This record gives sequence, structure tokens and C-alpha cells, in this order.
Amino acid sequence: MTWLAIYLQDHHAAGVAGSRLARRVAASDESNQPAELSRVVEEIAEDLATLEDIMRELGTKPNGMKDAIARVAERFGRLKPNGRLLKRSPLSDVLELETLVAGITAKQALWVSLRSAKLLPIERLDQLIRRADDQRRVVESAREAAAQRAFGVPSD
Repeated sequence: MTWLAIYLQDHHAAGVAGSRLARRVAASDESNQPAELSRVVEEIAEDLATLEDIMRELGTKPNGMKDAIARVAERFGRLKPNGRLLKRSPLSDVLELETLVAGITAKQALWVSLRSAKLLPIERLDQLIRRADDQRRVVESAREAAAQRAFGVPSD
């Protein structure tokens, strides 16, 4: 197996967990931008499908074991202590949105790495890079709003 195949499989597993996290974050969103977050959730799912297409083009398949571990890790992530026992805490929103920002940043790094390797059309990857920038902007805005709600930071 090549380094590229392992790299793509690792990103695919992270994308599986990230897509699940994005759906949960959008479902619990209390920001004033539910339409934008819903769009990002759809795009994240599309990006995972795009990665699967790229993997097929490059002769690599997702690793079922890595994907399963990522799904389990995403579920265990829900069990973190959040200051409340039976219901969702505002801290959960902040931490999950931060995780989503990190995931989008990692996905963008994947697109940049593939662009640098010159294995795929640059225009296609540039579009994915720009889309990740937009996704990160939307999620970061939701994260800031969640932090204001959780920590009592006054709005500007």
C-alpha cells in the first residue's frame, strides 16, 4: 500500500466522523444561521463523496476498519463530561463546533496536498479549497456565537 492510499484512507475515516458530527451540530444549532449551517452539513457530505470519487480515480478504497473506528470514536466523543448529566450543555456546542472547524481545516489541507502532488485537475481542487474556506467561516461564526452563549461574553 502506498503512502497516498494510507493518507486518503485516514482522511476518509476522519470525514466519516466529521460528517456525523456536522449533522449533530446542525441539529442542535442555536445560532442565527441555521440555513448556512445546514448548507455546510450538505457540503461536508458532498466532500466525503468527492473524496470517495478521488480515491476510486487513484485506485484506493476506503478502509472499513478505520471508518468503523472513526464512527465509534465520534460516538464516544458525545460522552464527554460537559457540566450536565442528562441534557446537552452549551459547552458541548462550543467543543463540537471547534472540532468541526479543526476537521474542515484538515480537509482543506488534504485538498492542498493533493493540489501540490499534481495528481488531479488543479481547478477542481481549487474549488474544494475555496469551499472549505467558506465552510470554516460559517462554522467559526457559529462557534463564536456558541462561546458567547456558553461563557456570557457580550455581543459586539
